[in-house]
Amino acid sequence: MTSDFKKILICGGAGFIGSNFIRYIYNTYPDCQIFNLDLLTYSGNKKNLNDIEKKEETISESKRRYKFIQGDICDRELLDNLFFDQHFDAVINFAAESHVDRSLRSSYDFIRTNFTGVHALIEKCRLSKTPRFLQISTDEVYGDIIEGFSTEESPLRPSNPYSASKASADLLIKSYIRSHKLAAVIIRGSNNFGPYQYPEKLIPLAITNFLENRKIPVHGSGQHVRSWVHVLDFCRAIDAVLHRGEDGQIYNVGGALKTNLEVLGAIQNSLSLPGSLDDYKIHVNDRPGADTRYAQDDTKIRQKLGWSPQYEFDKVIKGAVQWYLEQKEWWKEIKEKPAFIEHYKRQERADYY
Repeated sequence: MTSDFKKILICGGAGFIGSNFIRYIYNTYPDCQIFNLDLLTYSGNKKNLNDIEKKEETISESKRRYKFIQGDICDRELLDNLFFDQHFDAVINFAAESHVDRSLRSSYDFIRTNFTGVHALIEKCRLSKTPRFLQISTDEVYGDIIEGFSTEESPLRPSNPYSASKASADLLIKSYIRSHKLAAVIIRGSNNFGPYQYPEKLIPLAITNFLENRKIPVHGSGQHVRSWVHVLDFCRAIDAVLHRGEDGQIYNVGGALKTNLEVLGAIQNSLSLPGSLDDYKIHVNDRPGADTRYAQDDTKIRQKLGWSPQYEFDKVIKGAVQWYLEQKEWWKEIKEKPAFIEHYKRQERADYY
């Protein structure tokens, strides 16, 4: 398969979704060169792409298609040099601080990366006349959806510094689309799950805590509803938007609606663990201003771009669990780091301030 975009800059490609997308693009489009710009903050992990780097080492230097660059999307001098040297056909931005708990304690990092960083990128794309900029956004910008589903035209009602920073970036991009005719598109994803997800998020935290015989901290009642999409389905959606999306448009990507307790129950069943779920969890105070339900209408991407999910939650959650069973070395190294332990203790005592 060939791509219209021969040289792609992927920002934040050492994270969970970004690394899965790089692997997807690398294997799907053999004519693509991929540049991965990542600052390697706490959740960025070069080991997420060890397989790609090892494959590249077996290829002659002139034919290599993947290059890692450690750097900050807020670093304008770095961006100037990078864009001048490479003339990218597309820029895809995954780079973001993304954990709500952390945003309640340290909002500065979120505003800097999620808003100021996006501004630096789109300004560079504007000046360089980059043919496509794709922003990875989130369904959390819509806030609580008590009934029904949010569409791309729904108002933005973020409830915390994380979702507010993402909503702000979306609005800034929309202003550039209108005032500068920036060739940009926005994709708003649901909760992703799958391999290489940093284990502070619900599913990998639950799986690894089950395996370590540790209680799983559950916010509030555990009845919060989230929309879950497998990361490979989200990668396919990003691919569809990248190659077939219309400039200036926004595309929602939905998933299976599950309460947090239903997710934990599915993981327990996948591990064939005995007893009641109550034996494995502990309830902690809810986050301030917590959203009770996210639900996206993804009719647009289905009808306009022909995307539909291939990985149903109930059918693939066991496979996701199996990956963490087989990759204990990967997640144990993360969970044993002092920074992770400190954050986990805050989660357990619901310390959001």
